[in-house]
Amino acid sequence: MDKFLMDFIEYLTIEKEMSQNSLDAYRRDVREFERIIREKQNLSLREASKTEIVSYLLQLKNEGKSAATINRKIASLRAFYNFITEKNHIAENPVANIKSPKIERKAIDYLTIEEIENLLSTPDDTIKGSRDRAILELLYATGIRVSELVEMNVEDVNLRMGFVTCTGEHGKARIIPMGRPSRSAVEEYIFEIRPKYIKDTEKAEKALFLNFSGERLTRQGLWKIMKEYAKGAGIEHKLTPQVLRNSFAVHMIQNGADVKSLQELLGHEDISATQIYLSVSKNRIKEVYDKAHPRA
Repeated sequence: MDKFLMDFIEYLTIEKEMSQNSLDAYRRDVREFERIIREKQNLSLREASKTEIVSYLLQLKNEGKSAATINRKIASLRAFYNFITEKNHIAENPVANIKSPKIERKAIDYLTIEEIENLLSTPDDTIKGSRDRAILELLYATGIRVSELVEMNVEDVNLRMGFVTCTGEHGKARIIPMGRPSRSAVEEYIFEIRPKYIKDTEKAEKALFLNFSGERLTRQGLWKIMKEYAKGAGIEHKLTPQVLRNSFAVHMIQNGADVKSLQELLGHEDISATQIYLSVSKNRIKEVYDKAHPRA
C-alpha cells in the first residue's frame, strides 16, 4: 500500500476515530484509483494530476456507475488529497475544483404511523420476540443507522436517564433520547432476555443485541428480522433499517421538530442531508390544502 495512503488511514483511525466501515470505503476507493493510474500511466498517487482524476471519473461514468457511487469516490479522493496537501507532500490538491455530479433525489420510503404501530405490535412474548421488539422499538425511537445498532454495546444504554450513546460514522459521539416504550422494551430485554442468549459468561459479548449463538447480531441477521416482521405486519413494500430511520425523521418533522435538532439526532455532517425530509412534510401540507380548501 502507498505510504501516503497508510498515513491517511492512520489519521482517519486515530484522529477522526472513524468507523471500520468508513475506513474500508476510503481505503478501497483510493486504492482503486491508485491501481488504475499505476497500470495506465505508471504514476503514484502523489504524481496524479487533475487530468488523471477527470479521466478516472469519465471511465466510471462510461462503466455505468451511478452518480452516488461517483460522488463517494470523489469524496474519498478529495479527503485523501486534502490530507497530503495539508501535510505539504504535494503543492496542490488535484481534486479541489472537480464538481460532483448531481444526484436525482429518490422518493423517501417511510412508514405511516399506523404501519409503525402494526409493526411494533407484531413481535410475540417469546425470547426471540422480546429481543426483536426491543430492536424495532429502538430503531424507530432513535433513528439510528443499522451499523450503529449492531455495534452498540450494553454500556451505551442509559436506562435511568433514557438515552443511548452512538459514536456514528464520523467518530462524533451523540446522545439520543429513546422514549418510554423503547426504554421499557430495551430494559426488559437487557435484564430478562439478554442473559438467556449468553452461552459463555466468561466470554460474554459486550454487544447489546445478541443472536442465538451468543454473538453480536449482524447486519444480515437484522435484515432477516425486518423482513419477518414486515410480512407479519402486512407491510407490502420492502422494509429495511433505513426505512425505519426515514420514518423516525419524517414523523419528527411532521410533528414540529426543527431541522437543526433533527440533524443532530440523525448524526448528519451536512444539514442538506436532513433537509430532504422537509420535502415530505411540504408534500403532505399540499395534499391537506388540496383536500380541505374549497378553492384549491
